[in-house]
Amino acid sequence: RFHHTSISHLFSCSKTVSDEKYQDPFQLGRKDLKNLYEDIKKELLVSTAELKEMCDYYFDGKGKAFRPMIVVLMARACNIHHNNSREVQASQRSVAIIAEMIHTASLVHDDVIDDANSRRGKMTVNQIWGERKAVLAGDFILSAASVALARIGNTAIISVLTQVIEDLVRGEFLQLGCKENENERFAHYLEKTFKKTASLIANSCKAV
Repeated sequence: RFHHTSISHLFSCSKTVSDEKYQDPFQLGRKDLKNLYEDIKKELLVSTAELKEMCDYYFDGKGKAFRPMIVVLMARACNIHHNNSREVQASQRSVAIIAEMIHTASLVHDDVIDDANSRRGKMTVNQIWGERKAVLAGDFILSAASVALARIGNTAIISVLTQVIEDLVRGEFLQLGCKENENERFAHYLEKTFKKTASLIANSCKAV
């Protein structure tokens, strides 16, 4: 009887949700992410043509921009509740840009560590330009993100987002290790995954 009641309730809830007007989150945040990759490329100011090409390589507009999207949607939600504003502030959009830059720098470094030869349907930076130059390109993207972060001028935000960079490094080290005990291995996996992926999303949302 309990099972039957639960299933019936589930279907009634499902119908209620499906009857509501669904809003595509990517449409909700589309305006705030317009020219996202062009603005990121403006942050990557470098006189060396080769380094510029390497740094711009993954910012080709073919990524999902999943992290910036979550950031601007969180900003919108906070602003509506805080002061009934539907506009994303410039500093909040900067956090979205910085989040994407940190994420992309980590991809460049990941590809070197994993000796990957393709990403998003094309050759990786390390395959085209070599591992040494790829590491430097990833470092440069991180440094440009740090400059953009300092420009926001809020020490709390700087503290939150620099924690992300620390977590990324620690996550990479955790990935290179393993645990013999099964229980320890799962806990190790969860911690590694948080530091490599979830920390960026969580702390970027916290920053806005």
